[in-house]
Amino acid sequence: MSFFFQLMAINQAHDQPFIFLYIILLIFPITNSISDSDALLKFKQSFTNATSLDSWEPGTDPCAENNQWVGIICENRVVSGLRLGRLGLSGRIDVDALVSITGLRSIAVMSNSFSGPIPDFHRLGALKALYITGNQFSGEIPSDYFSRMEGLRKIWLSGNRFSGRVPYSLVQLSHLMELHLEDNQFSGRIPPFEQQTLISLDLSNNNLEGEIPSSLLKFSPSSFRGNPMLCGGNIGKPCGDSSSKLDRIERSQNAMKISIWFLLASFAILLAMVAGIYVMRRKQESFDMLKANNLDDPLRFSSSSVGKKDIRSGSSKKGIGSGHRAGSGRKGSMRAGDLVIINNEKGEFGLGDLMKAAAEVLGNGALGSSYKATMANGSTVVVKRIKEMSKMGKDQFDAEMRRLGRLKHNNVLTPLAYHYRKDEKLLVYEYQPKGSLLFLLHGDRGVSHAELNWPVRFKIIQGIARGLDYLHAELSLLDLPHGDLKSSNVLVTPNNEPLLVDYGFCSLISSSQAVQALSAYKSPEAMYDHNISPKCDVYCLGIIILEILTGKFPCQYLNNGKGGTDLVQWVRSAIGEGREADLYDPDIANTRDCLGEMEQLLHIGAACTETSVDKRLDIKEAIKRIESVGVEAGSYRDTKAFTVMPSLKDGYADQLPEAP
Repeated sequence: MSFFFQLMAINQAHDQPFIFLYIILLIFPITNSISDSDALLKFKQSFTNATSLDSWEPGTDPCAENNQWVGIICENRVVSGLRLGRLGLSGRIDVDALVSITGLRSIAVMSNSFSGPIPDFHRLGALKALYITGNQFSGEIPSDYFSRMEGLRKIWLSGNRFSGRVPYSLVQLSHLMELHLEDNQFSGRIPPFEQQTLISLDLSNNNLEGEIPSSLLKFSPSSFRGNPMLCGGNIGKPCGDSSSKLDRIERSQNAMKISIWFLLASFAILLAMVAGIYVMRRKQESFDMLKANNLDDPLRFSSSSVGKKDIRSGSSKKGIGSGHRAGSGRKGSMRAGDLVIINNEKGEFGLGDLMKAAAEVLGNGALGSSYKATMANGSTVVVKRIKEMSKMGKDQFDAEMRRLGRLKHNNVLTPLAYHYRKDEKLLVYEYQPKGSLLFLLHGDRGVSHAELNWPVRFKIIQGIARGLDYLHAELSLLDLPHGDLKSSNVLVTPNNEPLLVDYGFCSLISSSQAVQALSAYKSPEAMYDHNISPKCDVYCLGIIILEILTGKFPCQYLNNGKGGTDLVQWVRSAIGEGREADLYDPDIANTRDCLGEMEQLLHIGAACTETSVDKRLDIKEAIKRIESVGVEAGSYRDTKAFTVMPSLKDGYADQLPEAP
């Protein structure tokens, strides 16, 4: 230490500050991290057979666009993944070399000839996916091995010779989605995995014993087969009296926990039922209140533009919400009680018909409530009661609604009428008995879901894209021609034609309300950069395509970010790992002759959900690629089950009817 102070004194005496800095650098040298290419070359040297990696050459770029190294995954020219499966590799895995690759997020060395203890992958704390299936790794894995790998989501250790207990640190991985430990020699009890994110589990063909934790009851018996000492769960083998004292104590504790949770769940269900009855009564009272407040006489109105004379069904009483008579015929004479018909294809009806109709509450959305109204003449419509459309005055609102009423397309449901009040609006649509795509995909998985075979789903995807393309042309002046494209806003006709609804609302509601209510505002550029464009609609189209293919409910539909599946990340990860076939909804995955179409559409959905707006498809390119899949499929498609529509002339030609 005295030497250190002497150096400082010499430095000050000669007024040479840089000498002191030089000494500091000698004592504390700066560590230069090696480049990704150098790290990979060092990693390659640890293999005894690396002829399959001949493209890994010094002086070249692993992420070069036209000469990318075999097995290397790059994002923004940074190495993010290793895909080295089935390359005949052996030797050891040099984790020291991998530590310096800071962008590395996934490793896959499946079906090679590596052996020995599990490598020190736990030193790669940022890793999100680890695939070492089908090698000859052996021995026990330390209990705390995964404790520092908090970001791990996918772990595949299957098909090796691992023994000992399943590492307890796996329980601590809060983001764990996939865990495959099958075909090893793990023993002991199954840890209590309680992660809600866990969607794929396989512990089969090991030496596990004891009772299956209750938190894993959601997984099929095949996840536990080949473990003779396991019991409980849904494997059909109850835990008998011969179990150890520890087993009995744990079963007792689990039974107590289940009883407590059952009581709590029963109480919660009871509260929910009471609250539901209360809410439905309030909604019905609100609808009845609307009838009482707004209906003074049963007027009928023609499908007029302003200026046509209203058709009355009764004597001349006072107008609704007005002190003068109806139908002066002058522009601007429309009264607050008028029902303005903007599409007369479904005949004439008036506000009186709606107010006297038998009403049924359909649901409560982000913008308001929806009611099914069956009128005396047998016609059924849906009435949307919206309180958030206070952005513009009556004349502007009327102009916007009439523009929407002029839309004509097989895959767009045009509003029939509207009712204007300052504090709320009523929008009237034709009722579709089959319901929304959301219900068909995620609701009652009975007869209605069975109808969603692959040809039907393909037809729905085509129709959604065509309808969106039409809206982008007809409403091109809007930043968001649709703005709220999601499966709940896609109705399905009895002929399985999709109909887009709730479009064009971005011009009718305030910006703050749009951010909260419209799904297009959940696109990455809208959430993080406040950048709104028609490509936000394309992002929503991609979500629906992935939703239809996988049958999973997207977390992008939820405001709180809890629940559902992050389809964008899930699909992107699977495509990068070549596991597209694992993503499809089981109800369509067995359509073997159509797997090629599914894969093409999966990639189209991924291209529509690119985070970068510049890389994302626009609607024209998206529909062009979707239509090209349809053209390829047309040669063998059963026309009685499904008719592939022709390419759209100029984008909006009428579609052919289904074959009889």
